[in-house]
Amino acid sequence: MNAAEIERAAVLGAGSMGHGIAQALAMCGIETRLFDLDGAALEKGLAGIRANLDKGVEKGKVTPELRDAALGRVRGETSLEAAIAGCGAVVEAVPEKLELKRSIFAELDRALDADVLLATNTSSLSITRIAEACRTPERVVGMHFFNPVHIMKLVEVVRARQSSPEAAGCALDLARRMGKEPIDVQDSPGFASSRLGLVIGLEAMRMVEAGVASAEDIDKAMTLGYGFPMGPLRLTDLVGLDVRLAIALHLAREIGPGFEPPAILREKVAAGELGKKSGRGFYDWS
Repeated sequence: MNAAEIERAAVLGAGSMGHGIAQALAMCGIETRLFDLDGAALEKGLAGIRANLDKGVEKGKVTPELRDAALGRVRGETSLEAAIAGCGAVVEAVPEKLELKRSIFAELDRALDADVLLATNTSSLSITRIAEACRTPERVVGMHFFNPVHIMKLVEVVRARQSSPEAAGCALDLARRMGKEPIDVQDSPGFASSRLGLVIGLEAMRMVEAGVASAEDIDKAMTLGYGFPMGPLRLTDLVGLDVRLAIALHLAREIGPGFEPPAILREKVAAGELGKKSGRGFYDWS
């Protein structure tokens, strides 16, 4: 299991995280298969990769040659069997539902040789529980990327209780090959980043709810006062309020009531205000 020798990889799920991971893999020279059962979602994901790369060219951060080479390495698939054939690594980026992920990993485990790295992009679910669905759980790790993947440098490599040193080392090296800065984390609710980031995000929501300040001014306090590259409420809109709610509910169960989501978050999700993807969250994106 050697990251330098991976020639082909698959990403399962063509949403904002999945297509971003596929782009990063393709840009570092790996033939990449982006899989989604939903053909429309797959086309949207592939279009997102092209748009990101075109914007990179416009800003002078990506050469036209690199853009064209990366686009040539990405192919969409609606067949899981076709997507994973010949892959040295598979990264799962489907919705945050434990049983869905476990069923996918059980299928991958049956279909792929034991030396293929299996990684989940979950931001909060137990890697250990996901790995339990496999007969070869030692090759399962977490690779938690950050949105937008093509810009954000951090990747949390999360070791399940079953993860072998070889699998974790391969994931760390793969992240570096993709131009990322990995951190090495043990499997724990919320890992490092989600746990810390959510505490700040939830408190910012409570402050809006209590009328302490506007979302814009709370975010400005964190960007100008503490040097955050983006305020916690704007970040929540980009991640998705539904995603943040699911993580908060999970951590409240696993860790304690400090992660109980505030009413404003529940109400916005119930109203369909999910952030940038729906046009409105704590900000108006229309």
